[in-house]
Amino acid sequence: MSSLRFQALQELAAAEERRISNYSGKKISAMFASNVFTGRAMREYLSDEAYKSLMSSVKSSSKIERKMADQIAAGMKAWSEERGVTHYTHWFQPLTGTTAEKHDSFFTIKSDGTAMELFDGDALIQQEPDASSFPNGGIRATFEARGYTAWDPSSPAFIMETGQGKTLCIPTIFIAYNGESLDYKAPLLKSIGALDKAAVDVCHYFDKNVNKVIATLGWEQEYFVVDETLANARPDLVMCGRTLVGHSPAKGQQLEDHYFGSIPERVFAFMQDFEQESYKLGIPLRTRHNEVAPGQFECAPIFEEVNIAVDHNSLLMDVMARVAKRHKLKVLLHEKPFAGVNGSGKHNNWSLATDTGVNLLSPGKTPRTNLMFLTFFVNTIKAVHDYADLMRAAIASANNDHRLGANEAPPAIISVYVGKYLTEVLNEIETRVKDKFSEQDEVILKLDIHKQIPELLMDNTDRNRTSPFAFTGNKFEFRAVGSTANCGSPMTVLNTIMTETLKGFKRDVDALIDKGEKKEIAIMHVLRDYIAQSKKIRFEGDNYSEAWAEEAKKRGLNNFKTTPEALDAFVTESAKKLFFNNNIYSPRELEARHEILMEDYVKKVQIEARILGYMATNHILPAAINYQNTLIQNVKGLKDLGLDEYTYKAQLNLVQVMSRHIQSINDNVEAMIEARKKANNEADMHKRADMYCNEVKTYFDNIRYHADKLELIVDDKQWPLPKYRELLFLR
Repeated sequence: MSSLRFQALQELAAAEERRISNYSGKKISAMFASNVFTGRAMREYLSDEAYKSLMSSVKSSSKIERKMADQIAAGMKAWSEERGVTHYTHWFQPLTGTTAEKHDSFFTIKSDGTAMELFDGDALIQQEPDASSFPNGGIRATFEARGYTAWDPSSPAFIMETGQGKTLCIPTIFIAYNGESLDYKAPLLKSIGALDKAAVDVCHYFDKNVNKVIATLGWEQEYFVVDETLANARPDLVMCGRTLVGHSPAKGQQLEDHYFGSIPERVFAFMQDFEQESYKLGIPLRTRHNEVAPGQFECAPIFEEVNIAVDHNSLLMDVMARVAKRHKLKVLLHEKPFAGVNGSGKHNNWSLATDTGVNLLSPGKTPRTNLMFLTFFVNTIKAVHDYADLMRAAIASANNDHRLGANEAPPAIISVYVGKYLTEVLNEIETRVKDKFSEQDEVILKLDIHKQIPELLMDNTDRNRTSPFAFTGNKFEFRAVGSTANCGSPMTVLNTIMTETLKGFKRDVDALIDKGEKKEIAIMHVLRDYIAQSKKIRFEGDNYSEAWAEEAKKRGLNNFKTTPEALDAFVTESAKKLFFNNNIYSPRELEARHEILMEDYVKKVQIEARILGYMATNHILPAAINYQNTLIQNVKGLKDLGLDEYTYKAQLNLVQVMSRHIQSINDNVEAMIEARKKANNEADMHKRADMYCNEVKTYFDNIRYHADKLELIVDDKQWPLPKYRELLFLR
């Protein structure tokens, strides 16, 4: 393996600069969505009747008739064939964390032997992949394979270019034979519909013209880029996506010189390449820059409707991995690929917009618009307060456990940051008039927010990078989401808890109105109560500090540091009631997802344990013993020359130190293997997850500590694994 490391370094040194000119003077707008079946393409390839039917389905979720489906399928086929497409696929997002697709050709042979291309409404609307081969939590047994992908008309079809091939991709949901959801999209779509109805009902207090409320999302994708050949020389990066051993380099991120620095040329060429592929797919990327850690970068798009945004982020991760290979690079999306430097997240910036063009989380300039803003602002805080444990469960994973709570990510304690000015506004509402509001007390309704709007727009609310859920001017930023996560999971939870809170808000306001209270005063009474009830979730300070952990405990906020304990929030009676009442998940679906996520955790830790044991015994210990033998031979030679012990004291000390590290690694690996065997014999998945978390994983840091010490001692020429300084700084 040592030859692999040095071969990789030699190839890197000899490699010519890889510059791929992608834009060639083209405007982004000229290529944007060129591979998407957009409204413009629909107008060209569909009849007026078919176009109106499809648009009606998108806007109102109405069913598309079979006759119209045939016409739409024919239009998609004609559009894609003109662009060189021969195959189509139902593109979906199963609970594996990746996307899935099964390609079928348009080609068929009729009964008389005639060869031709066909694509009808049935093929567009539904396909039948094997549901038992995807994570299903017991919903589908091996002998019950049937499952369905069903077309999502609200997300446009697109053409994926892979090498020289092109495939028509149709975004779909994935459900079991009995209708249970087996993916991220189906529950997300349900949550979008539920939130729309609840939000419109509340908007009608302020504007009867609102007919639709859209949840919007702007994600920020962080990632590392390393040389592919160097990465392939490390079994942990190949199999786990993160380094299980490796001593921190002398220089990491402490000089703070990488953040927003000039982008390395090779990485810049890669960025241009994947950006072009993304633009063709309609992904509206806007930002690119160096992130804090060496070798770390970020990209972010313009805000979109949440369903489209989730699809686009899943697509982007596929595109980035594929395009990186063209540049002999490897993209690491893992939340913590390197110890000692920042990990990667995927900040989810969430807001609500009406079909009348109003951002419901943006302060207004009149008493009425201010009150509407405050209503949705306070209800969001209340929702997070009431369902903080579900928010934590939504971002729980084996990967994210390594990142949450470290000094670059929010802690596992869910809290909300709103900034100085809005804190003052909320405090004023809560305390200024304790008994009841006066109709003449117009200052309460105005709240002087209109005077602070310029300051809010200048981001004087600050951003508090340490907060897991922060208000940033006209949106809430869920910063705790992991970089490999499918955004559908946290967005489904956020949409659902907001739906439930808004429904409760409307009931509370209507009850006061029925008692004769004026509408605006009733709203203020309920908002004041909600502010008081949710106050403990608000925190404006340093979420990294130990003082906050202690304070949060006093407030009764949970601190679930590991995935197994966090995931249990999904199967509480209150969670089952919440999701069932809003038609998002049945209790059976929730139990299944809990099982799937627990099993995913076990498998990931299990793989890491096996790879760590393999690397220790097949890479690290042989290199250490070989170097130790060299030292021993040196000591023997010096002794044979008759030199005194002082002349080889350093060598003897190194031999002794290395022996202790070697023995410790061996002992810990053997103990870890035994713990793993014991855990594997546990039939209950929850107990098995606990054992992997609290027993098997406990050996990881011990093995790593001794391995990293040996890395500092063993002759560099004999060390088999590419080191951090090479992975992070050489491209």
